[in-house]
Amino acid sequence: MLKQRVITALVLLAILLPALFYPSPIAFAVVILVLMTAGAWEWGRLNGFGNPGALGIAAVCAALCGGSWAAGWLSKPLPMVWIAASAVWVLGGVALLRAGVAGWPRIAAPLRLIGGVLALWLAWMAAVQARMLGINYLLSVLVLVWVADVFAYFAGRTFGLKFTKVKLAASISPGKSWEGVWGGMAGVLVLALVWVWADRHYGAVVPSFYSLLQGKGTWFLLLAAVFMAAMSVVGDLIESLIKRSVGVKDSSGLLPGHGGVLDRVDALLPTLPLAMMLSWFAHS
Repeated sequence: MLKQRVITALVLLAILLPALFYPSPIAFAVVILVLMTAGAWEWGRLNGFGNPGALGIAAVCAALCGGSWAAGWLSKPLPMVWIAASAVWVLGGVALLRAGVAGWPRIAAPLRLIGGVLALWLAWMAAVQARMLGINYLLSVLVLVWVADVFAYFAGRTFGLKFTKVKLAASISPGKSWEGVWGGMAGVLVLALVWVWADRHYGAVVPSFYSLLQGKGTWFLLLAAVFMAAMSVVGDLIESLIKRSVGVKDSSGLLPGHGGVLDRVDALLPTLPLAMMLSWFAHS
């Protein structure tokens, strides 16, 4: 299993890194479009569709991405889109987690299906717009999610249930603890402050996500970083809730040793649109 994970990770990095650092954002947009289309195929399978139906859903997602690209939306500010997406993620995420595993099947099937495709499409648009803002900006958002996950894992392993006696979401993801969440938030706070310092020290031409937020004050930067870390946990928990509801361990086997695409991007689905919304607010 470990060998599979390492090989898959190396292959993904060999594809993603050249696309990320390519002078034009087009290469990155294409690679992420492929990933989101694969995620839409997985979403169709999780919603009970066979392979032909899931491929149709993947085609719809690809068409949405391609259509918005052709319409020139990627080069336009979309504040109302990001505000609406953020509001749905925050309010909908709270509602889903409160309802728990049993609440997922009670949502109308068309609404579940459409919601997932829209989430993938919006995350794709946010990722590409972030790349168009600059590599430093995009990396600062991606690393935030990774740091939150890594610090949460080690804090949970080290301090889990030592300060609280109640797990974060026992019926959804039994391995997660509140101590892990706090550890992830602490890691993100350190990351934000260090990245702002690095931008200033090295004279970054393109501002990072954190430097943009710093324009509204350090208090705003720290609150926004904690909020982003919290929403990355929400994205992870919602995908776990859905998988538990339909009785599967992974969203698919597309990424040997890692599960599926949705298993790798679940925390990014809410945080990418949120980053665009917060950046617009800080810039305005």
